[in-house]
Parts: sequence; C-alpha cells; structure tokens
Amino acid sequence: MQKQRIAVTGTFTAEPLEESLGFWMQELNIPFEIKFAPYSQVFQQLLDPASLLSTNQHGINVVLVRFEDWGKFADGGEASSNASEKIERNVRDLLLALESATQRSATPFLVCLCPASSASVADLKLTAFFQQMEELMASELRGMSGIYLVTTSELANAYPVAAYDDPQADKVGHVPYTQAFFTSLGTIIARRIYSIKSAPYKVIALDCDQTLWKGVCGEDGPHGIEIDPPRKAFQEFIVAQHQAGMLICLCSKNNEEDVVDVFEQRSDMPLRRDHIVAWRINWGAKSGNLQALSEDLQLGLDSFIFIDDDPVTCAEVQANCPEVLTLQLPQESSRIPGFLNHVWAFDRLKITGEDEKRTTLYKQNAERERVRKESLSFEGFLASLGLNVQISELQPENIERVSQLTQRTNQFNFTTIRRSDGEVQSFCQPGKSECLVINVSDRFGDYGLVGAMMFQAGTEAINVDTLLLSCRALGRGVEHRMLARLGEIARERELGRVDIALIASGKNQPALDFLEGIGSEFKEPIGGGYLYRFPVEFAAMLTGPHSTGPTISGDLSGEKSTHALSVTESLDGEARTQSALLSRIATELYTAEQVFKALESQKQHTRPEKAGIFKAPRTPTEELTAEIWGEVLRLDRIGIHDNFFELGGHSLLATVLMSRVRDAFQVELSLHNFFDAPTVSGLAGIIEQSQVEQTDAEDIAEMLKELEGLSDDEVKELLASELQLAQDGENL
Repeated sequence: MQKQRIAVTGTFTAEPLEESLGFWMQELNIPFEIKFAPYSQVFQQLLDPASLLSTNQHGINVVLVRFEDWGKFADGGEASSNASEKIERNVRDLLLALESATQRSATPFLVCLCPASSASVADLKLTAFFQQMEELMASELRGMSGIYLVTTSELANAYPVAAYDDPQADKVGHVPYTQAFFTSLGTIIARRIYSIKSAPYKVIALDCDQTLWKGVCGEDGPHGIEIDPPRKAFQEFIVAQHQAGMLICLCSKNNEEDVVDVFEQRSDMPLRRDHIVAWRINWGAKSGNLQALSEDLQLGLDSFIFIDDDPVTCAEVQANCPEVLTLQLPQESSRIPGFLNHVWAFDRLKITGEDEKRTTLYKQNAERERVRKESLSFEGFLASLGLNVQISELQPENIERVSQLTQRTNQFNFTTIRRSDGEVQSFCQPGKSECLVINVSDRFGDYGLVGAMMFQAGTEAINVDTLLLSCRALGRGVEHRMLARLGEIARERELGRVDIALIASGKNQPALDFLEGIGSEFKEPIGGGYLYRFPVEFAAMLTGPHSTGPTISGDLSGEKSTHALSVTESLDGEARTQSALLSRIATELYTAEQVFKALESQKQHTRPEKAGIFKAPRTPTEELTAEIWGEVLRLDRIGIHDNFFELGGHSLLATVLMSRVRDAFQVELSLHNFFDAPTVSGLAGIIEQSQVEQTDAEDIAEMLKELEGLSDDEVKELLASELQLAQDGENL
C-alpha cells in the first residue's frame, strides 16, 4: 500500500494530535506520514497551490476549526466586540476556500469542527451563534464533493471527554485542549480516514435466535420470543443500515416457517420482512449458506458482514469464509447497541440516491432472474426485458455515485482504479478527460446509474482509463452498448481504435470474459494484463451478447469461481485481521479513555542512560514535579537534575507540562520560568518560591482588608502589635 500523507492545518496549535493519530494508523496497518502546516495558516493552506495541503497527492487533508479562534487574538487579547462579525466572515470565506481547493485537488478533505472553550460555552448567546455557524457549514459542505465533515456533536457523542479544554495551555501556547481530548479527536479522524479509504461493505447477514430476538422461535413460538430493549435497538440499527443502502439477509439455523411466523406475527419488530432481500434458513453450515447468498446476490463474500451471537458459529464462518467480516455480539446483551455503534465498518459518510433504493433494485433483479430461468432462450429473455440504456455526460450531481462505483465495483472493472469524489472531479476536466454515465431501466423497474466510462481521446484512439458496470446490470447487453458508444465517439472524431487495458485483480474475471468473448484476436499482452485494441468499426457495430461464444450469464459463474470459492492466503490473513481488528475496536477501544490508556502503555519508555546519574526526588514538591514530568515525557523515572529537553521534551510538551504544574500546585508560572530552570530541582524551587510569594501576597491582602475602616491611631496600634509579635518570634 502506498504511504498515505495526513496533512493537518488548524486555527490552533494542532501538533498534540500526532500521538493518537499515529497510534491509530499503526493499529489500522496503514502506511502513513503526518505533516502539520505552519501555525494558524488555514486559508493560506487552502488557497496557495504550493502549500502542504495543496501538494498532498496521496492521503487526506485535515482542517481543524475552532470558531472562537477567529474572534480572539485580533488585538492580542480575548474576543473583541465585533467577534461574531469576524467569525461569520471567516466561516463564509472558509467555505469558498474549501470549494476552490477541492476543484484543484483530488485529495479528500476532512473538516473537523472543534468545541468552544468552557468559558465561551458559558455564554449562551455565543454558544447559539457557534451552533448557527456549524449548521451553515454543514448545509454548504453537504453539496461539495470530496469534503467530509465532523461536527462537534458527532465528536462528543462518539468519544466524549469530560475535561476537554485547557485554558492555561491555550493562553500560553494556543493549545486549547487536554491530551485526552486530542486522543478523542485523533480517534474520530482515524475512523473517518478508515471509512474514506476502505472499500464499503454491501450486505449484512444476520442470525435470528438470540441475535434478532431473545429466545428460540422454534421452541418459544412467535409470541414467546422477546424483543427486549437491546434487540429492539439492534433491529433499529439494522433498519438504519438498510436505509443507508446496505442489503439485509438472514442466515439462520432454523425451520424456515418458524422464522417467517415471527416476521408475520410480531408487529413490534422494527425489522420487517420487506427489509430482507434474501435468506438462507436451514440446518446447513452458515459458511455454505453465506456462499449461496453470495451467488444469489452476485456479490463477493468480501462484501458481507455476518453477525451472530454464537462464538462457535462465528469461528466456523471465519475458518471457511475468511473474506466475510464476522462479528460476534457481546454476551451481555446490554452492550449490543454500544458495540454496533463502534463497528467502524458500518459508518456511512455520504448516502446517494442509489443507496436508498438498493434493496428494491436487488428485489427487481431477483424477479428478472426468475423470468430468465423461465425463458426458452437467453435472447428471448433479453427481448422480454424492454431494456432502456441511456448513456450521457457526467453531471456534478453524479460525481458521488461514480466515485462509489469505482469503490464498489469488482467484477466488471477493467483496471480496479479506486477514486474519491475529488479524484473523479479532477479527472473529468474539460479538454483533459471525459466521463460518460450509464442509466438503465426495463419493464421491472429502474436500475439507476449503474455504469461509467472514463477516457481520453488520443491522436489515434480512444484510451479507456476506467470502464465500470454494476453486477446487477451484467449479462443484458449493456456492456456491449457501452463499448459501441465509445466506438461511435471514436468514429465521430476520426480516430481508428478504442483501446481498453485490462489489469487482472483476481475478482474481475467477468470483465476478462467479456473482452475475450467479443474480440480475443485484438489482444496484446502488457504488464499485469492485456491491451485490447478494437478497430473503430468493430466497436461501433456491437449490438449485444451472442448466443454462441463466451458470454456473462445471469448467474455470474465467473464470480463464483474467482470470488466466492477461491481465497488466496494473503486475502485470508488480511480478512481475518480485519475481523479481529474491528471487533477489538468495538470491544476494547471504543472510548477516548480506553484509547488513551492503550496509547500510554505503548509509549512508556525507560529513562535514557545519557541523562546521567539518577538522583531521586528529595521533597514532596520534587516528587510530584517528577511524577508530572514522567507522565508528560512517558518515562519510567525522572531524576531531579535531568534536563527536560535532553530527555526528549520540546516547547509544545513544555506548554502541556506547565499547565499540569499549575493545576497540581495552584501557582501561576510562565514558560520563561521553565526555560530558565528546565530541571525538576530548578522547577520545584520556582514552585516553592511562587507559593511563598503567593502566601505573602494573600497575608498582605488580608491585612489590608482588616485595616479598612480603622482610624489612624487604631492602625498604628495594630501595626505595633504585629511588629512585636514578629520580634518575639525571631527571639524564639
């Protein structure tokens, strides 16, 4: 995998984010490098073509925004009188800058709106204004391709942190948050990166007894099983996944009629029979039933998530279908809702119109398959469909769907090039490259936007970069009409060929079968695959599949042999790791506190020998100071003469350290104090001196308070008394 660059810019000092973000990239096994833009240069980074974010070609750009930062520091102090006006102007400018940046760059942008300080939150009017600005950004960014948004409420709900802001560190170094909050922020950023960079799952296969409901339907009957609160929440979660475009299947060891009775007689179930696209309910092995569902839906097993409560069943599926993401529900049912909310594979960042009607489309496809099997000939079946294929130019509203096709389509995908929204938009620039989209319908219903062709017109040929067709439209002649349209374009532009490269992926056998079936004689070998050079007249005259020669049949037998039944060792290991990783995240790393502890345990180091002879703390102040140093530097022990910067400390860590010291000792110190004495001994001395001065100041203030309202003679008498007490103390 190519190393991913995570480029970060923010309205505040963001470098403390690196630790948790690096932890997650290692956990996810994503090769990465994290780069931070210069301090508080959000607009420069978005608008300057030579900036860190603008030149980031492989990875993701992260923009961190805290609205109040735009109202502060304009005059060197706190928010000014016209802060709201400045903030709103900057928000609107940010939206324009983001739009401009995405037009120049194909790299996805992740915008994180970070919470206001506790002092600002106390101002109800200001809080309402910040919420208004957040809603404005959410509304505007919703229509921009290649941009993903994390709101403050999403972050707070997913990874809440009680003590999130750090006023002292904010004042000293514009580091507004605690390390616990930066851990939370790094976690949700990593979660979004995982969703953006991972191929989405398409199918959820569910067990029934003890999973969808409590009890055994074959023994307890439809009214004896219980839809308890955790299972009801589970079903509601699955319905939400269905609405987001996931296909829902049942895979249960049961008598089919018993399960059907539950769905027909239990009106209190959120999950209904019409949400289910297919099922395998029998007493066979669930791995075999998942393979059968894979064949029915014409989708690979690596598109499946399987959920069951039984560890033995989960182990059987993992052993025989390692491509499937297998999730075992927690044995403690009350933990089921939280578990599901922290399975990252369920995240859906953007939902297209195709997603919302996917179950209907697959049910229509099942009806087409029934008619196909009843037809006397394949040609008769195609004729009976009344197929309508529309090929048109890409429109802005189709960019997300085309990006989704590049991510989802495996079988009829010639080069398996995956593209984000921004990359699709960047590719299809006028005068550079072109993209056509394919919409299909027939007498059973509308397939939707099921295909795309991305190509460049060269001096001699149309060079096809990407040619995609959803599996639900395969084998109906759509693919022939797509190539014919490219032939027509080549002929119109007086070009001689249509050149299509096929790079074998292990999953795109149907694409190879298609090209071999129509023109194997035009094939030339290239690295990792073949180049097919179709003469323009040959391509333009293609009309549909022939009854003789290799064609893609309705049951996609090619996918069965390469996708559902054949698993390489590398895929086996990768799939098993994915199941283990996502399960671990949902059970062990689902809170900011858990992540912080895991991060702390990994980062604990032994004090370096070069630090010199260790000398232990001598006083309570030195002991507590050394303890704080050890936590900040993650060292097992600290000597009183150890130099903070020689132990690996730097200015940002010094800011964090001084904030911790202030909270522990209740003294006000500056970074200059620390730079003058960067040892435990030196800092402890400054702390003790500050405490003495603070005590003296408090005593003086108390005395002045006592003097208020006294006559001159009474004041003289009081001072004389205090002086005598002091002299008596010295004599003692």
